[in-house]
Amino acid sequence: MCSKSLDFNPGGHVTALRRTVLPFAGFAVVIAAWWLAATLITGKDVPTPGEVFATAWSGLREPEGLLVDIRLSVVRVLIGVVVGCALSLPVGFALAWFPTLRAMFDPIINFCRALPPIALTPLVIIYLGIGEEARLFVLVWAAFFASVVVLYEGIAAVEDIYVRAGRALGATDLELFRRVIVPATVPQMFVAVRVALGVSWATLVAAELIAAQRGLGAAIQRSASFFRTEEVYAGILLIGVCALLMDIAVRLVQARAVSWQERVVR
Repeated sequence: MCSKSLDFNPGGHVTALRRTVLPFAGFAVVIAAWWLAATLITGKDVPTPGEVFATAWSGLREPEGLLVDIRLSVVRVLIGVVVGCALSLPVGFALAWFPTLRAMFDPIINFCRALPPIALTPLVIIYLGIGEEARLFVLVWAAFFASVVVLYEGIAAVEDIYVRAGRALGATDLELFRRVIVPATVPQMFVAVRVALGVSWATLVAAELIAAQRGLGAAIQRSASFFRTEEVYAGILLIGVCALLMDIAVRLVQARAVSWQERVVR
């Protein structure tokens, strides 16, 4: 008697539905609530989603319009995240590996992390002027302190059994670092990058307060000064879209790089 196994996985259909349909349903609910609020609230100059989308589309079609602002803002955020994460990587490993260093500097890092970047703007202008390096410094600051905490918390959470097993096999500290700690913390590295991206986009408007002529943050400020509400909403919307697309890109790379984690989670 022979039996034939059937590949029946009803959970796979639920997972596919959750990943594809439900996010769009969430956006639909938010847009519907926005439209309802804009319709019911009078005298507050709340634009409807259609008006904001039309304004954004018009700005994107202009030769020197929002596409230029998007490009400049994306470049600034990428530089801030790359530099901030590159600096946080060795610091995060050092704080996780050496408890004494962590005890010394953890309060300082959390103190600096709590400082709103917009509060640093006057000091940044005094010491760095109003050039591009000042705007990038604010973004690097935000990305560094956002990612370093995620990194050293994730590294410190690596199961001690892996370290003990490595030492039992005669691994040196350098070999433990290369063959145990780094591979085990790759998922946390991606989480740190995603957190740094989110914080950097949230900091963008503060960074572009420093005499920026172009960029999404500068466009929002310029529109607000002339009370062009639809353009302000359009700028905010585009910041959210750019941040979401970059986060999706990082998650796709993460899914390829640490596909084993997805299998473990399931």
